[in-house]
Amino acid sequence: MAAAAGPEIERLIGLLAKLPGLGPRSARRAALALLKKREQLLGPLASAMADAAARVKTCGTCGALDTQDPCAICADSGRDGALMCVVEEVGALWAMERAGAFRGRYHVLGGLLSALDGMGPEALRVGELTARAADGVVREVVLALPATVDGQTTAHYLAERLTACGVAVTMLARGVPVGGELDWLDDGTIAQAMRARRPA
Repeated sequence: MAAAAGPEIERLIGLLAKLPGLGPRSARRAALALLKKREQLLGPLASAMADAAARVKTCGTCGALDTQDPCAICADSGRDGALMCVVEEVGALWAMERAGAFRGRYHVLGGLLSALDGMGPEALRVGELTARAADGVVREVVLALPATVDGQTTAHYLAERLTACGVAVTMLARGVPVGGELDWLDDGTIAQAMRARRPA
């Protein structure tokens, strides 16, 4: 059977399909939308991607992505250097910033410990984290890691390493979300919320 599209289009679809959340069918729809609106979408997207590829770099301090090194957060003198928040990936850092509830510094691990995926401590930015935690400025490290088996394993490992650095180690509270109804929540979330209860 002959290909429905030329090699250039198939290459575009193949690359789009590698993005998280896009399978082959979604990638075909996205490619078609881009090609139909070349002037409004495809051209500007190609230009934005070229700019990002040329200018965005990884912050040598925290591991975030920015066009400068150190990144804008690390360079912000208004941030509390005594507080550090550890996140799995840059997307989690962006989520924390959107919430606006944290004004300290960050550390991006670059993943989680996972025996199945072959991710050991040496594959993550653990050495850099302990070096920053032991610098005499950091007093508290907040572990903002996913509530998954790998997230909890990583948090336990990091807590042991960080406690040896002489800093307080805390974790994000877990439980009932704002606006959440109990009958819609899973058993694990309800159990965690009960364990993490506080005075009213």
